[in-house]
Amino acid sequence: MNGLSTARATLATFGNAYSVAVRLRETTGRNQYVVRTGNAFQPFRVTTALPANDEDVLVQVA
Repeated sequence: MNGLSTARATLATFGNAYSVAVRLRETTGRNQYVVRTGNAFQPFRVTTALPANDEDVLVQVA
């Protein structure tokens, strides 16, 4: 993660995104997806919708 803060590099991890997805699943009862975005600023995101074509699904929390 060149040019970004070390805090962001630590926080913007798959593990953190997965933790958020699990908590959201428990709270909302809706399936959650962790996707890889290809964006260095936000490499992973959590969503309830199927991801865009340029994103890869890494895990579905059901």
